[in-house]
Amino acid sequence: MTVPGLLTAVVAQAWEEIRLTLRRGESLLVTLLIPLGLLVFFASATVLPAADRNVRFLLPGTVALAVISTGMVSLGIATAYERYYGVLKLLGATPLPRWGLVSAKLLAVLVLEIVQIALLVAIAALFYGWRPSTPVPTVLVAILLGSAAFAGLGLAMAGRLRAEMTLGVANGLFLLFLLLGGLFVPLDRLPGAVGPIARLLPAHALAAALRGSPALGEAWVVLIVWAILAPSLAALTFRWE
Repeated sequence: MTVPGLLTAVVAQAWEEIRLTLRRGESLLVTLLIPLGLLVFFASATVLPAADRNVRFLLPGTVALAVISTGMVSLGIATAYERYYGVLKLLGATPLPRWGLVSAKLLAVLVLEIVQIALLVAIAALFYGWRPSTPVPTVLVAILLGSAAFAGLGLAMAGRLRAEMTLGVANGLFLLFLLLGGLFVPLDRLPGAVGPIARLLPAHALAAALRGSPALGEAWVVLIVWAILAPSLAALTFRWE
């Protein structure tokens, strides 16, 4: 297969991945409705102190949640069931090489994240007066690193665990990152012993990088480490059948 033909095949497979994701109701719930609903809820309700309801704090956490939901939960669960039903084995027999299939899945994740983030930013700007404070290049690099980290986690689970186990673990990690990742509740409001552990989570690192927080150097280190380790683990342990 020529290089132009390979690129065309990767784009076509990515579009198919996007189309299938949009047809799955549970994927739409996790990737679009839950992050949007949490942003509106926490920005509008009084369950958090006024300082924590600031959309400049909430939006980066919601963007991080969107990356988690698409890169880890949706991609991981869908790939696990494709492996379970033998779809990956069939795709492996096509002219598209396996690295091309992985590239198509990652491209689809990035496209879906762009849609998610554009929607979240539009809602935050129109209804809550959000204006950007973190430089755009910083945000883009953080999102790319976060996508690599969480897509790596999703593929690592999908490539080693049974589909049902991947479903349970992915949803459990989603809840863990939501509660302990500093996405909507600052780490200094968590129990004392939890904070140091939470700072090592990729969810907190991504949210902190997006916010441009004072502990930015530490957040970047943690995020880069996860962005390297998680995809490497997936590449080393993934089984296609």
